[in-house]
Amino acid sequence: MKSCTKYMLLLSALILGVCGVTHAAETAGTTLEALSDVQKYERAIHIMAMLLVGFGFLMVFVKKYGRSALTATYLLVSVSIPLYYLKESFYGIGVSEGIIDKMILAEFAAASLLICAGAVLGRLKMGQYILLGVLFVPFYSLNEWIVLNGGLGLISGKVVDTGGSIVIHAFGAIFGLAVAASMTTQREYKTPIECDETSDRYSLLGSMVLWVFWPSFCAALVAPADVPRTAVNVILALCGSTIATYFASVKLRGKISAADIANATLAGGVAIGSTCNLAVPGTAFSIGILAGVVSTFGFAIIQSWLTDTTKKIDTCGVLYLHGLPGVLGGIAALFVVSGISFGSQLAGILITVVLAACSGLISGKVIAVMGRRLEPYVDYEEFEGEASEQEDGQTCIVATDPV
Repeated sequence: MKSCTKYMLLLSALILGVCGVTHAAETAGTTLEALSDVQKYERAIHIMAMLLVGFGFLMVFVKKYGRSALTATYLLVSVSIPLYYLKESFYGIGVSEGIIDKMILAEFAAASLLICAGAVLGRLKMGQYILLGVLFVPFYSLNEWIVLNGGLGLISGKVVDTGGSIVIHAFGAIFGLAVAASMTTQREYKTPIECDETSDRYSLLGSMVLWVFWPSFCAALVAPADVPRTAVNVILALCGSTIATYFASVKLRGKISAADIANATLAGGVAIGSTCNLAVPGTAFSIGILAGVVSTFGFAIIQSWLTDTTKKIDTCGVLYLHGLPGVLGGIAALFVVSGISFGSQLAGILITVVLAACSGLISGKVIAVMGRRLEPYVDYEEFEGEASEQEDGQTCIVATDPV
C-alpha cells in the first residue's frame, strides 16, 4: 500500500509539472478570441456538471452501491483530465488547441471513461477505477488522433463526428464491454443487481441533468455561428428519443420501466452527436426517435438475452445507451451530410470498434491482476460503517443462476 501511494504521488507531481509547463506556454488571445473562450468556459462548466452530477447520479441506481458510484465518478474525472493533458508531451500527437479547448477535449475523454466504467460498475475495487483511467486515456487519445486527425495515415478523408458519437460514446462503451468480457466472474454473473424506488429516483435525477446540459456538450467546440443550430438539433433529438422511449417501453414491457426512462431517453443526444451542427431540425428529431427505439429495444430485449448467452454483465447497459446509438449516429452522417466520404466515415467507425475492443480486453486482464472484490455491488466492503440489513429491492438485471 505504501509503495502504491508513493507511485501515485510521483505520478501526480509529474502531471502537475507537465500541465504547468503547458499552461505557461499559452499566449493571450485577441479580444474576440477571449470572448469566445469565455463562452466555451461556460459550456465547459456545463460539461463538468454532466460528468459529476449527471453521470454520478445516473449510476446510483444500484441500491447498495451509491456511495461507491459517486466516489468512483470523482476519481475517474480527476484522473482522466490531467492525464489527457499529457498526450502532447508523451505522444507528440496532440493538436495545439487553446487552453480552454484542451480542457473541453479532456472533459470529452472523462465522459468516455465514465461510459466505459459503467460497464463494470460495482465490480472493481476503488483503486482499480484509477488504474482503469490510467489505461483508458492513452488508448482513447490514440483513437481520437487516428480517427479525427488522420494519425498513422489510416484514414485519408474527414470523419464527421462533431459531438463524439463515434470517438466518445462508441469507443467508451465498447472498451468497457471488452473490460467486462475479460473480468466478469461466475459469482458476479450470479449476483443480481438490485435497485429500489429511491435509487431509481436519484438515477432519474442524474439523467435529467445530462438531458439539460447535453446541448452544451455537443456545441462545446463548434463555431460560434453554429451554436444555436447545434443546440436546437440536440434538444429536438432528445425530445424524439424521450417520446420514443415511452411508447417503446410500454409496448415491449407492458409498463413503463424507470431504467428505460433514465437511459434510453438520452440516446437521441448520443446519436445526434456526429451531425449535431449539420443536420436540419426535422432530421435531428427523426434520429432521436430512431435512437430511442433502438436503445429501449436493447434494454428491454437484447440485454437479458445477451447476458444469459455470454455470461457477462454490462452493469449500466452502456452498449444500449452509448454503443449502439453511437454507431447509429456515425452511420446517420452518411445520409445527412452531403459530400461525405463513405469510406472514411466507415473506416472511422471500424477502427474505433476494433481498437476499443482490443485495448479493453488487454486492460481488463491488467486490472484483474490487482485482485477481485469479495462481493460485488455493495458499499460496505470499502466504506466506513458496517453492513446493515436493507429491504430487498427489485432486480434490475436478471442473471440466470445455473443449476
